[in-house]
Amino acid sequence: MRILVLGHTGYLGAHVAERLRALPGTRVLGGGRSPAAEFPVDLAAVRPEQLAKTLASAAPDTVVNCAGATGGDAVTLAEVNARGPAVLCAALRAAAPAARLVHLGSAAEYGPGAVDTRVTEAAATSPAGPYGATKLAGTVAVTSSGLDAVVLRVGNPVGPGAPASGLPGRIAGLLRAAGPDPEAVLRLGDLSAYRDFVDVRDVARAVALAVTAPGPLPPVLNIGGGRAVPVRELVRRMVRQAGFAGRVEEGAAGSARSARVSWQCSDIGAAARALGWRPVHTLDDALAALWGGEGTP
Repeated sequence: MRILVLGHTGYLGAHVAERLRALPGTRVLGGGRSPAAEFPVDLAAVRPEQLAKTLASAAPDTVVNCAGATGGDAVTLAEVNARGPAVLCAALRAAAPAARLVHLGSAAEYGPGAVDTRVTEAAATSPAGPYGATKLAGTVAVTSSGLDAVVLRVGNPVGPGAPASGLPGRIAGLLRAAGPDPEAVLRLGDLSAYRDFVDVRDVARAVALAVTAPGPLPPVLNIGGGRAVPVRELVRRMVRQAGFAGRVEEGAAGSARSARVSWQCSDIGAAARALGWRPVHTLDDALAALWGGEGTP
C-alpha cells in the first residue's frame, strides 16, 4: 500500500508517518512544503490541475492530510485549512478517485460546548473563531467530495514533540527555561477552561486504523480523550512532572483561538465502533513523554 502523508514533518504528521511506516506492506511517501518532501506540495497555493499531476506521479492508495495551520491571520488560516482540502479533493477526483482520504479536522469545529456534555459527531457546529471556521470549511469540502473519505476530528493533542504554538508545548518550554529556580514565575492566561486532551500517539494510531479499515467509514469521527480536563489541572501536573519550585500566576493574555470556548469534550464512541479505537495513553503518559522527549519522531 502506498500512503501519501501531506504535512509529514509537522507535529501530527511526523507521528502519523512514523506509525504508518510500522504497518506491514506499506510505503509511506512524504508530501508538503518541507525540503525533505518526496512530493513537494503547498496546499495553500497549488492549483488543482498541478496537484493532480503530483498525485498521479505518487500513485497513492491512501492520502492522509495532516497539513493545517493553527495560527496566523484569517487569510492564512483560510488558505491552508479551507482552500487546501478543497483543492486536494478536486485533485484526487481527477487523478486518484479510488484512493481513500483521511483528513485531520479539529474539535474546534464544534465551538463552545455545554458543561458536562460530550459532543457527538451529529452535534451542530458553531465555531467560535477563524481557526474553527476554516477547519470546518475543510471538513465540509472533504465530506461532500464524493470520495472514500473520513475526517478525524481531533481534540487537543498533547505528547512528545508538542510545539510551542500550543499550550502544553509552551508551558513545557517555560518550565525548561525556569529550571530549578524557586523564585521563577510562570505568567499564564486564564486556566479555568476545560479541554479534551488526547495523546498524539493515540491520534496516529487512529489514523493507521482509518487507513486500513475495510469498507466505507462514517464521514466524521471524533478522536479525543473522551474526558474534559481543567487546564489548570494540566498545568499542575506539568509543574509536578518538571519539579518546578517557583509559582504560577494567571492573568496574562491567553490564546485568542480558544478564549471563547470554556468547555470542550468529545464523545468518542463512534470511533470505537467504526475503528475499534480508544485512547490507550493517559494524560500523565502524554505529559511524561512530552517532558522526557520519549516517542518523538
